[in-house]
Amino acid sequence: MKTTRREMIGGGMAAAALAPAAVSAVTTAPTPKGAGRALKVPAPARFTPDWESLTSGYSVPDWFRDAKFGIWAHWTAQCVPEAGDWYAREMYMPGSRAYNHHLKHYGHPADVGFMEIQNLWKAERWDPARLLDLYKRAGAKYFMALANHHDNLDTYASPHHPWNTTRVGPRKDIVGTWAKLARERGLRFAVSNHSAHAWHWNQPAYGYDPEGPRAGERYDAYKLTAAQGRGKWWQGLDPQQLYTGRHMPMPDGIRTLDAANMWHESTDRLWNEGVPAGSDFAKNWLLRCQDLIQQYRPDMVYFDNFDLPLEQYGLDFTAWYYNQSMKWHNGSLEAVVTAKMTPPQRRMGIVDDVERGGKSYIEHFPWQTDTCLGAWHYDADLYRRDGYKSAATVIHTLCDVVSKNGNLMVSVPMRGDGTIDDKEEKIVTEIGDWMGRFGEAIYATRPWKLNGEGPTRGNSGLFSEGGPRSPYNARDIRYATRDGNLHAFVLGWPEDNVVRMELLGRNNPTLVGDVRRVTMPGDSTPLAFRRTGEALEVTLPAGARHPIGVALILSGEGLNA
Repeated sequence: MKTTRREMIGGGMAAAALAPAAVSAVTTAPTPKGAGRALKVPAPARFTPDWESLTSGYSVPDWFRDAKFGIWAHWTAQCVPEAGDWYAREMYMPGSRAYNHHLKHYGHPADVGFMEIQNLWKAERWDPARLLDLYKRAGAKYFMALANHHDNLDTYASPHHPWNTTRVGPRKDIVGTWAKLARERGLRFAVSNHSAHAWHWNQPAYGYDPEGPRAGERYDAYKLTAAQGRGKWWQGLDPQQLYTGRHMPMPDGIRTLDAANMWHESTDRLWNEGVPAGSDFAKNWLLRCQDLIQQYRPDMVYFDNFDLPLEQYGLDFTAWYYNQSMKWHNGSLEAVVTAKMTPPQRRMGIVDDVERGGKSYIEHFPWQTDTCLGAWHYDADLYRRDGYKSAATVIHTLCDVVSKNGNLMVSVPMRGDGTIDDKEEKIVTEIGDWMGRFGEAIYATRPWKLNGEGPTRGNSGLFSEGGPRSPYNARDIRYATRDGNLHAFVLGWPEDNVVRMELLGRNNPTLVGDVRRVTMPGDSTPLAFRRTGEALEVTLPAGARHPIGVALILSGEGLNA
């Protein structure tokens, strides 16, 4: 379904090569003066639920701007089948991969719906302390737990929604456990909330096979009632509360797969940010969100929405959350709220998030890219065909995003039992190896006047990232600043051990200052360098070679001028 969403919003194409002479055309796209400087505005005594209040009174907290790198557990019952993304929706769409998988492994969706898969999620091998230790060693400064997905199951002790993981499936407060252990390790804690889409996203569960031996027989959501749970594992629970009710069930009379697919595309909208009519869904969503915040006090809330969710309800929540944050922190606003495709005029009030993509310019306001090593929900086929992003791809993406005033959030897919696989663990360990050597050059930096140089253009737009292997090489360099120094991230290791930075040559007007010393993070030993008219050339010690690349710290006078 990610492909369908990409087509719907017109996501960009994969990274393309760019000649060095044209780099400035990319790196200097509309970047307001002083883009790397923090914009501190005094928070109002109290936010009100409107964009004028949010955009005039909010500034992104320093903890987020300094953290740069986070890791996400995008973990739900949809990881149990190990068959990829959006299983809970697509298992009700005949002809889809998920539908065929479900027939083979669980049965027909009229007999065994996704409600039953929710209860098969046992998390029996989940060791959150071990995973968080691994992620902290990988260099993450914040950690995000999924609080609910579009399938509408809350992963915490939710008093406003009985379909939650303390009563169903794992029988655990997953968010609470993650929160406690993350904070014990000094990590900032975030939650992701996807449930605003549940009311329309779950409507295929009210459909039927349009053709075949069970044509016309409605799926489980259409016929299940609370009374039918007597004596069963879901006694006392109402399936309609999970599936959200018949807001737009597939009408009778559809007789072909093509017609069914056309109906879903045109009527059962794939991505709808509105409020369902004649329902208390949005009111209940707000209560659930507020309770989530009150219980666990996360530093960040990620919304899987284009702009804030559910119209006024999203504004109500955000203003309330900001006010709560100031209450908890003696007037200091520490909260972050993210949403996607945020209009430029609203990026002062929340953090813009770019799913599986990036930006082609230095964004004036702090932002975030979120991506995944593989599929959002665990996919055994990706494991078998080595389809995960490499550690180099993650690090190179991080350097590119940081150079443009952004953060990177990476999901490590989890199996239903709570484990990650050996290939994922190896990738995370390799990320940690690079971050352990060079990561200090990443944190707490701010953008320079240009974000970088080299032949490879970074991703631009949602769903614009390329394949699992990095397109960058040692000629691609990204820049950031901290404490008056210029940091250079070299996205590969030059074969002759010499880094050449053309933007820093004496004949290039970009750098008006003077480089007097070049070192690597954590090592005060000066590196040999020379500055010609064409480039600043730095000789790297052969013994420090790293296949992913290297970070350099340039000291001198006027490097930020």
